[in-house]
Amino acid sequence: MEGYECIKIERQSPNSGVFHLRLHRPSHYNALTTQLFTELRQAFSRLDQNPDVHVIILSGSGKHFCAGIDLKSTASNFEKHLSEERGRAGERIRREIKWMQESITAIEECRKPVIASIHGGCIGGGIDIVTACDLRYCTAEAVFSVREVKLAITADLGTLQRLPRIVGYGKAAELALTGRDFSGLEAKELGLVSRTFDSMSELQDGVLKIAEEIASRSPLAVVGTKAVLLKSRDLYVEQGLDYVATWNSGTLLSDDLKEAISAQANKRKPKFSKL
Repeated sequence: MEGYECIKIERQSPNSGVFHLRLHRPSHYNALTTQLFTELRQAFSRLDQNPDVHVIILSGSGKHFCAGIDLKSTASNFEKHLSEERGRAGERIRREIKWMQESITAIEECRKPVIASIHGGCIGGGIDIVTACDLRYCTAEAVFSVREVKLAITADLGTLQRLPRIVGYGKAAELALTGRDFSGLEAKELGLVSRTFDSMSELQDGVLKIAEEIASRSPLAVVGTKAVLLKSRDLYVEQGLDYVATWNSGTLLSDDLKEAISAQANKRKPKFSKL
């Protein structure tokens, strides 16, 4: 997939269902700009619709995963509002924030599982991104920070909504209100990441192994599992059970089910069709 300036998309191998999406502004530590937000949204829409894509690994090029919002770019965008009438400037800023939020939410709304592979710094907007992913892994030496409060900003792209659901309200509140740095090892203790790795190469190998395992499963079952998990966050148990019953009533009797049963009976690897 070409045509991007701030990201790179590569397929693991010609027949692999694993695709890599890399934030690619290494000289700026992958800081988030308007262009990067635009490309992120476009890329996840294209990956969602591509039947060859089963799993997406999201990482950063260079020394860091993401240094957060590009402050120079953001400052220039908001300076133009200073001369505007206050009410209209506020309404315009709100729309711009909503647009950036939607670019992050595109990660969560992608039907295919997204795995965050985190190294170096994961600061501010980087936390927004990884909390929108389905799975998160990092190096032990990675550094995280919900940094916005130190910049006199209320984090507004998803961290304050998603992080408490991942690590719990109290832990999220402490991180967001202090803006302190915490390591990959602490991120594992908090439950933000599922596992830490001792080196970048071990992280890449480990995440790829997990991605390939997911990619080997029934695409219908994987997409359904992600959809039901996300939907169930906002439902009571009874409502969630009703939702998954409705989902499976439409997808359970598939060729994937027949293939899974046949493969198990014949002690072979299943071969599933694309979505």
